[in-house]
Amino acid sequence: MAILAINQGPPVRTAPFAAWPVFDAAEEAALLKVLRGGKWWRFAFGQGVELSEPEQGEQSEVVLFQKEFAGYHECRYGVAAANGTGTLEIGIRALDFAIGDEIIIPAYTYVACATCVLQNNLVPIFVDVEADTYNLDPARIEEAITPRTRAIMVVHFGGQVADMDRILAIAAKHRLAVIEDAAHAHGCAWKGKKAGSFGLFSSFSFQASKNMTSGEGGILCTNDQALAVECDSLLWAGRRVGRPWYEFHRLGWNYRMTEFQAAILRCQLRRLDEQIECRARNAAYLTEQLQRIEGLRPLVADARCTRHGYHIYIFRYDEARLGLKRERFLKALAAEGIPAFSGYTFPLYKNPMFLEKKFINGAFPLGSAYHADLDYRKFAALCPVAERAAASEALWLPQNVLLGPRSDMDDIVAAIQKVLEHKNEIP
Repeated sequence: MAILAINQGPPVRTAPFAAWPVFDAAEEAALLKVLRGGKWWRFAFGQGVELSEPEQGEQSEVVLFQKEFAGYHECRYGVAAANGTGTLEIGIRALDFAIGDEIIIPAYTYVACATCVLQNNLVPIFVDVEADTYNLDPARIEEAITPRTRAIMVVHFGGQVADMDRILAIAAKHRLAVIEDAAHAHGCAWKGKKAGSFGLFSSFSFQASKNMTSGEGGILCTNDQALAVECDSLLWAGRRVGRPWYEFHRLGWNYRMTEFQAAILRCQLRRLDEQIECRARNAAYLTEQLQRIEGLRPLVADARCTRHGYHIYIFRYDEARLGLKRERFLKALAAEGIPAFSGYTFPLYKNPMFLEKKFINGAFPLGSAYHADLDYRKFAALCPVAERAAASEALWLPQNVLLGPRSDMDDIVAAIQKVLEHKNEIP
């Protein structure tokens, strides 16, 4: 009889899963080249976004990376930055919305989607996600639109591209901008078109857990030249292309990416396709196996998402059917050597920041009396899918577990089956 590892039995797995980040001699050589070259940042005084080939001299790693990454994602321009939160902030600032304008965002996502709105004196309005994908639910968007709505922020959650057909149609109908938070969606595609190329701009992250990483980093991609130039100015403290270095034209940030980060990311980009294919193979096999286990349902892979990045592999856990609390299941599964976790344990609007309105100067956006009575508690009734996912349903596996052999997937399934078969023995 099998004894659960949480009860001092032998675990299903003791070996580590695939290491992350992935690197080799290519990253080492790239870093040493920057180190020994002595040019550690994009030393391009007043040049701004490289809209054409420079007349002479070697291009910086940042400039090369911007071109390579944006081009790979079917965009004309890339503006690299210190992090993905920064690219969201500067992209929204460049749109010049009025104080108190509203941006629709998903209820089940990372806090940066809301803070980038608030940092620009705008108001985040939460909309529920689809039960099958955890992406923004197009069927719920229009009920959230008001005369103050200016944009829809789409998050391609877990690496699955959101329903861009319906979202773009809604945005066109109401004359709204579309912003893509593609932090999970490096190399992903919808009907063959790359994530990040649908909206007015997109934002990618290279934080340590992401499917491409330099520890930290981000990039804004767009096909709008004027927007790219404006974002580049905001990134460089408000400088303007072609103007003196110490001349500042508007309030901006210092969110510059270093040459070291860009050198690493150029290497990471070259191995991205192979890693996406590996994750997709393992995810398809894992889904096939988990579908056979009563009480578990992997998220649905929309066939129109022609390239799923699987930054997170998510499956749904039915507490009522299984008769075992999610947290107890996760503790037992961790003891068996499987690094699953519950992700967000409450929707974004339930953070104290929103419940207590701890925003700029402890208040709502400056001059926005229109929103003085907005109570973020009301979104709990409007977002049942997000509530359920956070409270008891969602189970996440990090992307690196999908980079190993198929036998790793077998270990995941075996551990889950073992825990569920012996659930009454869990202390």
